[in-house]
Amino acid sequence: MTRSRVFHGVAIGILMLRTGFRRFPGDVGHAATFPFPVQYRVVREATPEDVADFHDGRLLPAFRDAARALVEEGVDAIATSCGFLACYQRELAASVPVPVASSALLQLPMVARMLPAGLRVGVLTYDAGALGRAHLEAVGAEPDTPVVGLPADGGFVRAIRGGDAAPDFEALAAEAVDAAARLAAMPGVGAIVCECTNLGPFAAAIAARTGLPVFDVVSLVRWLHDGLRPRSFA
Repeated sequence: MTRSRVFHGVAIGILMLRTGFRRFPGDVGHAATFPFPVQYRVVREATPEDVADFHDGRLLPAFRDAARALVEEGVDAIATSCGFLACYQRELAASVPVPVASSALLQLPMVARMLPAGLRVGVLTYDAGALGRAHLEAVGAEPDTPVVGLPADGGFVRAIRGGDAAPDFEALAAEAVDAAARLAAMPGVGAIVCECTNLGPFAAAIAARTGLPVFDVVSLVRWLHDGLRPRSFA
């Protein structure tokens, strides 16, 4: 693949859904979330309404083309703005010559292996009905991984689907924390992975409420960047 290096000094490219809602710091789509530059590319064919359909492969060509475009222009790795894109992990990784981190769910096997005996990792997701066995298998996670979703009729889902440009941050935080508390109360849950990339702004509040380690797309992208640009101690 020819790389024209239109972008210089940008290691991470992020594939974005076409959305209209406000993104707060901590969200993967807010550039100030990261202590390093990132390059965004919107996949205009994909919207939040499509998340339940990613598994059928219909939108894979659009994401593959966008990933290739980012690589051709100079990024050294690809991430995405939707955890349900775990279904495309193998295909996207095979289509470009750089690392691809399609979903925060990729952290599930690693986190599970770090936990003490008798504990397991749970998933906090945008839509529990849409997150299924295929997503878990795609990242090498256990099929019986506990999953709790945000309320289908709640403000969080409405804000994303409706493209709310001025959502109530405190109300969204309360909803996310309450859902996380329900997950943490399930037997044996010892850590949380947030599937939804819009949960990042509330990760600290979730950790404070549950007392559990919390991992999300921000921790994934920062880990990926650290591998691409290791700190020099010389």
